[in-house]
Amino acid sequence: MNHPALRAATPADAQRCYDIEAAAYEGDEGATLEKIATRIARYPEGFLVMTREDEVIGFINSGCAHEVVMSDEAFKELVGHDPAAPNVVIMSVVIDPAHQGKGYATTLMHAFVERMKALGKQTIHLMCKERHVELYRRMGYRYVKPSDSDHGGMAWHEMVMAL
Repeated sequence: MNHPALRAATPADAQRCYDIEAAAYEGDEGATLEKIATRIARYPEGFLVMTREDEVIGFINSGCAHEVVMSDEAFKELVGHDPAAPNVVIMSVVIDPAHQGKGYATTLMHAFVERMKALGKQTIHLMCKERHVELYRRMGYRYVKPSDSDHGGMAWHEMVMAL
């Protein structure tokens, strides 16, 4: 069995990433194809895909900000994104449902953290549902607060990792 590989996303990955996001997220949570294509185009350094046998099976994407406002919906389209900013904001961490439960999200997150450290970033911020708070705590994130965001009509929790 070959192990998954990691690489930077390319514009050709947008449709596959959108399909995975649509399959894995509930309701309006997932990003549109346009948002995913924008994230790949504007910040490829922060868009990491996981492949297995040349098929994308998951990804993590992000933007960077000087001042992080997790409830800022416009930032999800990278409005205000500055690749030189020290704070990383994760938008999605998602594995194709057919490949979930194999530890791939953890592998992807660890690789992403190392990549952000190598780029000299200072913090990584994310929002998650309550059921994922403990998972992110185990990965080294600190709980901040319940989020002001009601993205997708869901309750979210803000977490941060100092690098």
